Order: sequence, then structure tokens, then C-alpha cells
Amino acid sequence: MLDPRIEKLAYNLIHYSTELKPGEKVLIEAMGYEVPLVKQLVKEAYKAGALPFVTVKDHQLLRQMLLECTEEQMKMMAKYELERMKDMDAYIGIRAGFNATELSDVPGNKMKIYMEHFLKPVHSEQRVNHTKWVVLRYPNYSMAQLANTSTEAFEDFYFNVCNLDYGKMSRAMDHLVALMEKTDKVHIKGQGTDLTFSIKGIPVIKCDGKMNIPDGEVFTAPVKDSVNGVLTYNCPAVYQGFTYENIRLEFKDGKIVKATANDTERINEVFNTDEGARYIGEFAIGVNPYILKPMKDTLFDEKIMGSFHFTPGQSYDDASNGNKSAIHWDLVCIQTPEYGGGEIYFDDVLIRKDGLFVVPELECLNPENLK
Repeated sequence: MLDPRIEKLAYNLIHYSTELKPGEKVLIEAMGYEVPLVKQLVKEAYKAGALPFVTVKDHQLLRQMLLECTEEQMKMMAKYELERMKDMDAYIGIRAGFNATELSDVPGNKMKIYMEHFLKPVHSEQRVNHTKWVVLRYPNYSMAQLANTSTEAFEDFYFNVCNLDYGKMSRAMDHLVALMEKTDKVHIKGQGTDLTFSIKGIPVIKCDGKMNIPDGEVFTAPVKDSVNGVLTYNCPAVYQGFTYENIRLEFKDGKIVKATANDTERINEVFNTDEGARYIGEFAIGVNPYILKPMKDTLFDEKIMGSFHFTPGQSYDDASNGNKSAIHWDLVCIQTPEYGGGEIYFDDVLIRKDGLFVVPELECLNPENLK
């Protein structure tokens, strides 16, 4: 018997997140074997009058492909998948590999080929900018381990987060969007952090269950050359299968001029991917009331209540600061008391302290008002 929570999730993905209309084509891409959800998505797509297309991938097979891949091969793979993506009106990506570090031993030069010549044209440029898309995880044993919980407890957490009333959250976010649109200078303080930058003139976008599940962030981008100061992240970050910790970045006129971490050489290789990798493409504030601690999964961690993320690499077209890169790495800092606290100022006015909004028009985004 199908879990009714899966039915609700599939319904929301088809009717709320992607808003499928009769005749529209949707690509359902699963990284793993999330058969119950994929089957239900196909059923809901047909009910909406849409045309579902399904593909299933596997991280073990991807690793084997990448170990000896060539630039020409990745360009050919991108050519075929890009043509299919161009035919799609919507995309639902389900990410649930059984090993979060499956790609950790793929050589850096091979990962660079994959990112530049496959992921960038197919996903960063086509899918992100030209389809109605949503990306989500699906609960499994590996995710429960990352979250340090039992499988049953993680499933309960997952469905609370993913079946949140995103319509209510969306309405509350309008107040933060309006304030950010009027803001020039942002100043962030915290343990090991003293950072300033401008967001003047950059569009502000609310993420309310339309593109990510779970969701719960409002993002923009800093003016490219305006970032100065130092930022110390307190969330571990898995990138290309390796877990980075104690990441500290120093900025001058927008550029990362010094980067250290538990593997300083490796993280600098990431930031040397291309020129844009040392500039910031996104600044976002997390507000999901059910996500309170990191679990080394960016899709969850970047939505943590009381957090913000400051993202080296590519900016989004709908909130562009002109930065281009093959990478887009959402690095997260939590400012709740348990993680050291901190403040965010807009034009010298304190708007959030220790993870909670302190101006009346934004209190609707505090956790007690979103659950």
C-alpha cells in the first residue's frame, strides 16, 4: 500500500512546483531507484494531461564513466541530452544515491570535464533557465546516516519538511523580498565573520517550493566587485564526493583572495576551476522551520532556519550579477545560538539576530509562524 505522504508529495510536485498543464512534457530523472515516487509522479502527470518521460541513473555507473572520460565524450553526451532537455517544458530531478561520497575518487580533471562540458550546458544553462524545474531528495538509509537518525525518524522529518505549506511560506517571504529590493549595503557579523557587500539593483527571488523540495530561502546576488571582508562557514560541505570543513574565505573587491579548509590545496583547486569560481554568484537567507542542523546535503542545509549561504561561482539568470563559472557551490553558515550566533544588517539596520528576524514586518518568517 502506497504511503499517503508519497501521494501528497507527488501531487504537490506536479500541481504546485511545476504546475503542469495539458500537453506539457516533463522529464522525471531519478538518481537511484525511487520507484514508488516515480510511479506516482507518472500517474499524476497523466492525470494533469501532461506527457511524462522517465530516466534512471546511478552514481556507481556515473563514477565508472567519469574515471576515464574524455572531453569529446562528454560533449557528445551533452549534445544528446541537451536536445531532449530542449523539448521539455518541465523537469523533476530526484537525487537519492546510496553513497554520498561515491564520486570522491574521481580525479579533479575528470570532474572538471564533466562539469564544464555536460552539467553546464544541459543543466546550468538549459534546464535551469528554460524549464519549470524542481529538484528533491528521497529518503533512504544513506540520508538517515548523514542526519544521524534512525531511518523511520528521518522519514518523518523528510515528509514534514517536504510537505510543508509552501503557499503560506511564499506569502510570508514577500516581506523579505520587498525589504531586500530596497537594500544597498549588507553587513554580516559572526564568529570568524565580518563581511560587507552590496545587493543594490540585483533582483530578489523567493524559493517557495517551486524549484527545490525542501525549500525555504530568499536569494539575490552581491554586486560582483563589492564583497570585502572575511567569512567563516560552520557547515560541512560535500563537493565532488569530498567533505570540506572549517572553510574560511577572505575577499577583496569581490574576489576570494585566500581560501583555507581541512584540505586547503583541494579547495583552492575548486576555486581555480575558472575565473568566476573566485567570485560570488548568490547570497541567500534560509528560513525552513523544520531544518535546524546540517546533514551534509546542500539541498537541505541551505534552507536551515537561521542560516545564510554565500555561493562561489555562477549566478542565476533571474538574479544575475554577471558572474559566469562552471561551479555553483552553496556554502552555508548558521547563525542560531547553538552555532555561535550572528547578525545581519541591511543598510546599517539589524534585521536578524542569532537566527531570528527582529523587525516586525519579517517576524512572519520566524519558525513559530511557518509551521
